[in-house]
Amino acid sequence: MKSLDQLIDVEDPALALIDEWGSSAKNHCQLLPPSANRAEVLLKAQVSTRSTMGAIAYETGGVLIDHGWLRLLGSGHPRLTRTLSGWNDGKMDGCYFVADDAVGGFFALNGGAFGTDLGKIYYWPADSLEWEPTQLGYSEFFEWVLMGDLTEFYASVRWSSWREEIASLTADRCVAFYPFLWAAEGSAETSRRSTVPVEEAFALKADLLRQIDGKAGGN
Repeated sequence: MKSLDQLIDVEDPALALIDEWGSSAKNHCQLLPPSANRAEVLLKAQVSTRSTMGAIAYETGGVLIDHGWLRLLGSGHPRLTRTLSGWNDGKMDGCYFVADDAVGGFFALNGGAFGTDLGKIYYWPADSLEWEPTQLGYSEFFEWVLMGDLTEFYASVRWSSWREEIASLTADRCVAFYPFLWAAEGSAETSRRSTVPVEEAFALKADLLRQIDGKAGGN
């Protein structure tokens, strides 16, 4: 375990680069103020503030992209109480969750669960039960959420009034659809929508995946 002094880089911190990227972002970006527990979060995450992920974990309470559609986890904030290290407690082995979106899609760093491309971001979309490779590292992912075409990326899971509905949604909740978007009958526009805690959405999807894997394995 590295100490806090080892993790906090005072000579070349990534915060300046984050601020620079944020100021020129094409997509709306809000850096939430860090929490009083940021040192604890950084220690548990064991990532240096010289890295983009470490700087976001220590210097921000999280980052909201596209008016809250995308949430990057940091040290916690009243609008996003889940922390980078805390959210990973009891989650899946071999990956590290770093972000999620307003419809229950999850982004995680590959720690061995998805293959040999360690450190690359994988996406678990709301309209699929399969993990998808992005081929991006964390810094590249952060740059993409700021500059990328999120309208095109999320075209299949957005509906006509999504902006109005997301505006009042806290970053610890997400939209749930029934029929599910990954089902043949599912549709972002026509499925019934409600809001649920992100933890509930994750648990449901993880349980469904376990059941499917179990059946595939003959259990």
